[in-house]
Amino acid sequence: MIVHDCIQGTTEWLSVRAGIPTASMFDQIITPKTGKLSTSSEGYMLRLLAERILKRPIEQQAFSGWMDRGSAMESDAVAFYEFQRSLDTVKVGFITNDAGTIGASPDRLVGDDGLLEIKCPSEAVHMGYLLHGSLGEKHRPQVQGQLWVTGRMWSDTLSYHPELPPALIRVERDDAYIAALSAAVEAFAGSLAEATEMARAKGWIK
Repeated sequence: MIVHDCIQGTTEWLSVRAGIPTASMFDQIITPKTGKLSTSSEGYMLRLLAERILKRPIEQQAFSGWMDRGSAMESDAVAFYEFQRSLDTVKVGFITNDAGTIGASPDRLVGDDGLLEIKCPSEAVHMGYLLHGSLGEKHRPQVQGQLWVTGRMWSDTLSYHPELPPALIRVERDDAYIAALSAAVEAFAGSLAEATEMARAKGWIK
Protein backbone atom coordinates (compact mmCIF):
# COMPACT_ATOMS: atom_id res chain seq x y z
CA MET A 1 0.00 0.00 0.00
CA ILE A 2 0.98 3.65 -0.44
CA VAL A 3 0.34 6.13 2.38
CA HIS A 4 -0.35 9.70 1.25
CA ASP A 5 0.64 12.23 3.90
CA CYS A 6 -2.30 14.61 4.20
CA ILE A 7 -4.87 15.61 6.80
CA GLN A 8 -8.34 14.16 6.37
CA GLY A 9 -11.02 16.70 5.48
CA THR A 10 -8.60 19.23 3.99
CA THR A 11 -8.52 20.49 0.40
CA GLU A 12 -5.33 18.48 -0.17
CA TRP A 13 -7.02 15.28 1.05
CA LEU A 14 -10.03 15.86 -1.19
CA SER A 15 -7.74 16.45 -4.17
CA VAL A 16 -5.72 13.28 -3.56
CA ARG A 17 -8.94 11.22 -3.45
CA ALA A 18 -10.51 12.80 -6.54
CA GLY A 19 -11.27 10.30 -9.28
CA ILE A 20 -10.40 7.26 -7.15
CA PRO A 21 -12.92 4.71 -5.79
CA THR A 22 -12.66 4.88 -2.00
CA ALA A 23 -13.77 2.49 0.75
CA SER A 24 -16.29 4.98 2.14
CA MET A 25 -18.14 4.71 -1.19
CA PHE A 26 -17.79 0.98 -1.83
CA ASP A 27 -21.48 0.60 -0.96
CA GLN A 28 -22.10 2.44 -4.25
CA ILE A 29 -20.36 -0.44 -6.03
CA ILE A 30 -21.44 -3.51 -4.05
CA THR A 31 -24.50 -4.04 -1.85
CA PRO A 32 -23.65 -4.45 1.85
CA LYS A 33 -25.74 -7.55 2.51
CA THR A 34 -25.73 -9.61 -0.69
CA GLY A 35 -22.39 -8.58 -2.18
CA LYS A 36 -24.02 -8.00 -5.56
CA LEU A 37 -23.38 -5.08 -7.91
CA SER A 38 -25.12 -1.94 -6.67
CA THR A 39 -27.55 -0.07 -8.91
CA SER A 40 -25.68 3.10 -7.90
CA SER A 41 -22.40 1.97 -9.47
CA GLU A 42 -22.83 3.73 -12.83
CA GLY A 43 -23.67 7.06 -11.23
CA TYR A 44 -20.63 6.78 -8.97
CA MET A 45 -18.38 5.94 -11.93
CA LEU A 46 -19.65 8.96 -13.89
CA ARG A 47 -18.89 11.21 -10.92
CA LEU A 48 -15.33 9.88 -10.67
CA LEU A 49 -14.88 10.26 -14.43
CA ALA A 50 -15.97 13.89 -14.19
CA GLU A 51 -13.40 14.45 -11.43
CA ARG A 52 -10.68 12.97 -13.65
CA ILE A 53 -11.63 15.28 -16.50
CA LEU A 54 -11.86 18.34 -14.23
CA LYS A 55 -8.75 17.30 -12.25
CA ARG A 56 -10.46 18.27 -9.01
CA PRO A 57 -13.11 16.99 -6.61
CA ILE A 58 -16.62 17.97 -7.63
CA GLU A 59 -18.08 17.62 -4.15
CA GLN A 60 -16.51 19.45 -1.25
CA GLN A 61 -16.71 17.80 2.15
CA ALA A 62 -19.87 19.03 3.86
CA PHE A 63 -19.37 19.40 7.61
CA SER A 64 -22.62 19.17 9.53
CA GLY A 65 -22.85 20.16 13.17
CA TRP A 66 -22.29 16.56 14.22
CA MET A 67 -19.22 16.24 11.99
CA ASP A 68 -17.76 19.43 13.47
CA ARG A 69 -18.45 18.00 16.92
CA GLY A 70 -16.77 14.74 15.95
CA SER A 71 -13.66 16.53 14.74
CA ALA A 72 -13.43 18.48 18.00
CA MET A 73 -13.85 15.35 20.15
CA GLU A 74 -11.68 12.99 18.10
CA SER A 75 -8.50 13.65 20.07
CA ASP A 76 -10.31 12.82 23.34
CA ALA A 77 -11.67 9.62 21.83
CA VAL A 78 -8.24 8.54 20.57
CA ALA A 79 -6.67 9.30 23.96
CA PHE A 80 -9.33 7.17 25.65
CA TYR A 81 -8.72 4.27 23.25
CA GLU A 82 -4.94 4.42 23.61
CA PHE A 83 -5.21 4.52 27.41
CA GLN A 84 -7.64 1.59 27.52
CA ARG A 85 -5.49 -0.50 25.18
CA SER A 86 -2.11 0.71 26.50
CA LEU A 87 -0.85 1.42 22.99
CA ASP A 88 -0.21 4.20 20.51
CA THR A 89 -2.01 4.73 17.22
CA VAL A 90 -0.77 6.35 14.02
CA LYS A 91 -2.83 9.03 12.29
CA VAL A 92 -3.14 8.50 8.55
CA GLY A 93 -4.39 10.58 5.63
CA PHE A 94 -5.15 8.52 2.54
CA ILE A 95 -3.99 5.02 1.56
CA THR A 96 -4.04 3.55 -1.94
CA ASN A 97 -3.03 0.28 -3.51
CA ASP A 98 0.31 0.28 -5.37
CA ALA A 99 -1.40 1.20 -8.64
CA GLY A 100 -3.17 4.16 -7.04
CA THR A 101 -6.51 2.97 -8.43
CA ILE A 102 -8.32 2.20 -5.14
CA GLY A 103 -8.09 3.97 -1.78
CA ALA A 104 -9.23 4.20 1.84
CA SER A 105 -8.99 6.68 4.72
CA PRO A 106 -9.01 4.89 8.09
CA ASP A 107 -8.70 7.25 11.05
CA ARG A 108 -5.74 5.46 12.65
CA LEU A 109 -3.41 2.50 12.16
CA VAL A 110 -3.05 0.25 15.20
CA GLY A 111 0.11 -1.84 15.44
CA ASP A 112 0.80 -4.09 12.47
CA ASP A 113 -2.66 -5.63 12.16
CA GLY A 114 -5.36 -3.17 13.17
CA LEU A 115 -7.31 -0.07 12.22
CA LEU A 116 -9.26 2.40 14.34
CA GLU A 117 -12.33 4.35 13.30
CA ILE A 118 -13.68 7.09 15.57
CA LYS A 119 -17.34 8.08 15.68
CA CYS A 120 -18.78 10.86 17.85
CA PRO A 121 -22.44 10.68 16.84
CA SER A 122 -25.69 11.89 18.36
CA GLU A 123 -26.80 10.35 21.62
CA ALA A 124 -29.42 8.19 19.89
CA VAL A 125 -27.01 6.78 17.30
CA HIS A 126 -24.42 6.17 20.01
CA MET A 127 -26.96 4.22 22.08
CA GLY A 128 -27.69 2.06 19.06
CA TYR A 129 -24.03 1.07 18.81
CA LEU A 130 -23.90 0.53 22.57
CA LEU A 131 -27.04 -1.65 22.76
CA HIS A 132 -26.51 -3.74 19.64
CA GLY A 133 -22.72 -4.00 19.71
CA SER A 134 -22.68 -3.85 15.94
CA LEU A 135 -22.13 -1.33 13.17
CA GLY A 136 -24.88 -2.84 11.04
CA GLU A 137 -24.74 -4.13 7.49
CA LYS A 138 -24.52 -0.67 5.89
CA HIS A 139 -20.93 -0.20 7.13
CA ARG A 140 -19.73 -3.60 5.89
CA PRO A 141 -18.34 -2.52 2.48
CA GLN A 142 -16.42 0.37 4.03
CA VAL A 143 -14.91 -1.59 6.94
CA GLN A 144 -14.02 -4.68 4.91
CA GLY A 145 -12.81 -2.39 2.11
CA GLN A 146 -10.42 -0.63 4.48
CA LEU A 147 -9.09 -4.00 5.67
CA TRP A 148 -8.63 -5.08 2.05
CA VAL A 149 -6.80 -1.93 0.93
CA THR A 150 -4.55 -1.79 3.99
CA GLY A 151 -3.98 -5.55 4.33
CA ARG A 152 -5.00 -5.39 8.00
CA MET A 153 -6.71 -8.13 10.01
CA TRP A 154 -9.22 -6.23 12.17
CA SER A 155 -10.84 -2.86 12.66
CA ASP A 156 -11.95 -1.29 15.96
CA THR A 157 -14.71 1.31 15.82
CA LEU A 158 -15.03 3.50 18.91
CA SER A 159 -18.28 5.39 19.30
CA TYR A 160 -17.47 8.05 21.87
CA HIS A 161 -19.61 10.36 23.97
CA PRO A 162 -18.12 12.03 27.06
CA GLU A 163 -21.31 11.54 29.12
CA LEU A 164 -22.20 7.99 28.05
CA PRO A 165 -20.41 4.64 28.24
CA PRO A 166 -18.16 4.08 25.20
CA ALA A 167 -19.07 1.55 22.54
CA LEU A 168 -16.06 -0.30 21.15
CA ILE A 169 -16.83 -2.68 18.31
CA ARG A 170 -14.26 -4.94 16.67
CA VAL A 171 -14.78 -6.27 13.15
CA GLU A 172 -12.52 -9.09 11.96
CA ARG A 173 -11.35 -9.46 8.41
CA ASP A 174 -13.87 -11.47 6.33
CA ASP A 175 -11.89 -12.97 3.45
CA ALA A 176 -14.96 -14.47 1.77
CA TYR A 177 -16.69 -11.10 1.62
CA ILE A 178 -13.45 -9.35 0.62
CA ALA A 179 -13.11 -11.77 -2.31
CA ALA A 180 -16.50 -10.66 -3.63
CA LEU A 181 -15.81 -7.02 -2.78
CA SER A 182 -12.38 -6.95 -4.44
CA ALA A 183 -13.73 -8.59 -7.61
CA ALA A 184 -16.52 -6.02 -7.88
CA VAL A 185 -14.32 -3.01 -7.07
CA GLU A 186 -11.51 -4.09 -9.40
CA ALA A 187 -14.02 -4.63 -12.23
CA PHE A 188 -15.43 -1.18 -11.46
CA ALA A 189 -11.93 0.33 -11.52
CA GLY A 190 -11.30 -1.39 -14.85
CA SER A 191 -14.46 0.07 -16.35
CA LEU A 192 -13.50 3.49 -15.00
CA ALA A 193 -10.05 3.15 -16.60
CA GLU A 194 -11.65 2.27 -19.96
CA ALA A 195 -13.98 5.27 -19.72
CA THR A 196 -11.00 7.46 -18.85
CA GLU A 197 -9.10 6.30 -21.93
CA MET A 198 -12.14 6.99 -24.10
CA ALA A 199 -12.40 10.49 -22.61
CA ARG A 200 -8.69 11.04 -23.30
CA ALA A 201 -9.08 9.84 -26.91
CA LYS A 202 -11.94 12.31 -27.41
CA GLY A 203 -9.77 15.12 -26.09
CA TRP A 204 -11.82 15.63 -22.93
CA ILE A 205 -8.77 15.06 -20.75
CA LYS A 206 -5.92 17.44 -21.55
